[in-house]
Amino acid sequence: MKASRKQYLKYLNPLQLIQTKKVLKNNPTVPLAHDTGMESILSLFKYNQKECLIAKNIDAELVNEQLFESGYCFWLNSDIINKSTVEQIGKNLNLHYLIVEDILGENERPKLDEIDEFVTVVMQMLYYKEDNTTIENEQVSFVLSKNFVVSFQDDSLRDSFDAVREKLNIQGNKLRSGGPDYLLYALIDSIVDQYFVVLEKLGDQVEKLEEEITNTKVDQFTMNQINYLRKELIFFKRNAAPVKDLLSSIIKSENTLIKENTIRYFKDVYDHIVQINDLTENYRDVITNIRDLYLSQMNMKMNEVMKFLAIVTSLLAPATVIGGIFGMNFDRIPYLHDQNGFWIATGIMLIIPILMMVYFKRKGWY
Repeated sequence: MKASRKQYLKYLNPLQLIQTKKVLKNNPTVPLAHDTGMESILSLFKYNQKECLIAKNIDAELVNEQLFESGYCFWLNSDIINKSTVEQIGKNLNLHYLIVEDILGENERPKLDEIDEFVTVVMQMLYYKEDNTTIENEQVSFVLSKNFVVSFQDDSLRDSFDAVREKLNIQGNKLRSGGPDYLLYALIDSIVDQYFVVLEKLGDQVEKLEEEITNTKVDQFTMNQINYLRKELIFFKRNAAPVKDLLSSIIKSENTLIKENTIRYFKDVYDHIVQINDLTENYRDVITNIRDLYLSQMNMKMNEVMKFLAIVTSLLAPATVIGGIFGMNFDRIPYLHDQNGFWIATGIMLIIPILMMVYFKRKGWY
């Protein structure tokens, strides 16, 4: 892999793989404040079959049910989650406090809630960073009502909704006449499509790693790369797999806010997320096989070393025995006072290992 080996050094510590602190600091019963010091950026799309109007930098105090007049569908998008702004919008729209709590949360499990006259969807938007080959997530929340959709996201510089915005500007597009439930489908579908992009990048890393282990010599950093990539796949699966249950809940829902003819579109997204889960499982199996292959190669390497040491030890054994015999403190030892005694003992020490090597070779031991 092209990534520097230095990024894998931190994984030499097994405690870094557990990451207990990151797990413990996310308490789902305590919503985060999101006191970023930055104001939320509100943009409003007002559209129907004939026109699409866009208003930016909407004041949160003006967001109420009177803003969403009849005859139009509305999409209110909030970039940068600010606690006061979310609470203001929740108060003006009469959102249940549990909905506001989910919006203010972080790393929430993807889920669907039907509270009062609203349908709330919480998902994780995933991005792949090329510079450090890691996956980043951003929580996105949707609130569906009879004529509007409100979306909340924490990053004002990137999202996967550009295709939806472009379609809203195209007259005659299905999105302009599909209703707010169809808009919710389009937004969820764009997030799921982004999963394919991230998974493709992970797949490229898996293939490169497999090629490296197959064609090059492995070293101590190879296992760190395997653990690193395995961690990224686990992170991806933890955020993408629950979307299957979320979409299943939408398909089975009898809520009047989701029309019957829109269910078939959600079924299409459901098929996509099933495919994503299958690909994730396949990549996880490949990573497991790569790890087994790595361990097998390391064991083979160790066996070769042990075989070499065993042969060397065996060849030196006769010399050790002969040297020990002639080194005993007895008065009468054969060839002790013979002028050729040293050469005779040395010859025997050489001839026996040579005969042993011939024997080992015929047996196919090396």
